[in-house]
Amino acid sequence: MGLSSPTEAEASATEAQSQAGVSQTGLRRSMEARHLVMIAMGGVIGSGLFVSSGYTISTAGPLGAVIAFLIGAVVVYLVMACLGELAVAFPVSGAFHIYAARTIGPATGFATAWLYWLCWAVALGSEFTAAGLLMQRWFPGVDVWIWCFIFATVLFTLNAISSRVFGESEFWFALIKVAAVVGLIILGGAALAGFHPLATGEFPSFGENFNTPDGLFPNGFTGVFVTCLAVFYAFSGSELIGVAAGETTNPGANIPKAMRTTVIRLMIFFVGAIVVIAATIPYEQVSVDESPFVTVFSMLGIPYAADIMNFVIITALLSAGNCGLFSCARMLFSLADEGHAPKAFRKLTKRGIPMVALCVSMLGGLASLISSVVAPATVYLVLVSVAGFATVGVWMSIVASHFIYRRTFVKNGGDVSTLPYKAPLFPLVPILAFALCLVSLIGIAFDPNQVAALLFGVPFVGACYAVFYFKYGRRRSLKKAVKA
Repeated sequence: MGLSSPTEAEASATEAQSQAGVSQTGLRRSMEARHLVMIAMGGVIGSGLFVSSGYTISTAGPLGAVIAFLIGAVVVYLVMACLGELAVAFPVSGAFHIYAARTIGPATGFATAWLYWLCWAVALGSEFTAAGLLMQRWFPGVDVWIWCFIFATVLFTLNAISSRVFGESEFWFALIKVAAVVGLIILGGAALAGFHPLATGEFPSFGENFNTPDGLFPNGFTGVFVTCLAVFYAFSGSELIGVAAGETTNPGANIPKAMRTTVIRLMIFFVGAIVVIAATIPYEQVSVDESPFVTVFSMLGIPYAADIMNFVIITALLSAGNCGLFSCARMLFSLADEGHAPKAFRKLTKRGIPMVALCVSMLGGLASLISSVVAPATVYLVLVSVAGFATVGVWMSIVASHFIYRRTFVKNGGDVSTLPYKAPLFPLVPILAFALCLVSLIGIAFDPNQVAALLFGVPFVGACYAVFYFKYGRRRSLKKAVKA
């Protein structure tokens, strides 16, 4: 089923609804470009950069880590270019799973939505737990579960009031993280250039750590290859602009602006931060038990560096959880709107919040949290593995949807020059993005630490297709038979 371009009447209706501040589904259009940018930044800048970057450097080496993050930045640009064209043409909440449903097929849209929902539900549980553990630094006498409950209540409240309150809170959450990354790049860069007045010991010069005793690639180029999925996961969240498209004022102008701004900032922040970290900390001394940000700021002699970064990382976790809860609720709402989930998920409050979907999503996050304590080696391992696989799977769905959409648009007589926003260099952009994502999935088959993502992720997708065809496909076939 092709995703056709909107007619003039539909476009006029959509424009009128946009001006009125209401989307076609009833969700409120109350977020602006700055909210979209910070939602994407808030969803992306999290534990993947603040903590997991240490794993990338230790596995790929300093230069290999920089290359891996450059590849990640390129792939994000390609995916965002594809998503931008689709989001402007069809600004609906939970957008990219709907694109997949209407271009590739409804079963693919169904699988994409549940894959993405599970990804963020697992992230919610992980982030509540991690934030609670970090609070032990200042309040060792308070149980972790109490902090988890407090954080869950706060994020649920922010999401339950209105989409604008969510967007505003995420703007400030993300601003704190961005400030920390900018501080690392500026202060760390100055120190590598020789200006480090507070440092107590010797500080390496720029480039000194890149030529390791084992060469430029201490674990071979395979180290770069196998870390690509971890890097892509670090960049996950950029696609949240598509999820929020249905609640954006003037989407034709704000979505492209937010896309461009987000990609540029992510490339500067992520690549800049990883260059500073890799150039400062010897790769064999990078610890996955301590944030590389804490290590760098401590080496710079910044007072209370550990406490400052503890606060920033807690903020980063809550910010990502805030985005995750928003995304989960919109995915369930969108599935119900398509007729592929209970109708109760479509119910909106007077402020345009899908409250039932929000409550179920929070329960999913809490279930993930409980499984991390009760069954960490079984149930939780499966959930985390599928979540890691989900990011790349969703990106592949987005670029494949764009490829089919553009071809269908032209085939139906559409003029590409009339598109409000179009991805450049078609069909190279979607093809290259799909190929790089596929290569990253193949790469993790060679990494014992990540292969579980394939072992559990692929069967999960297969199960989604099976459920769809059993529950919805047969119903559709029966309708066709009756009509015949």
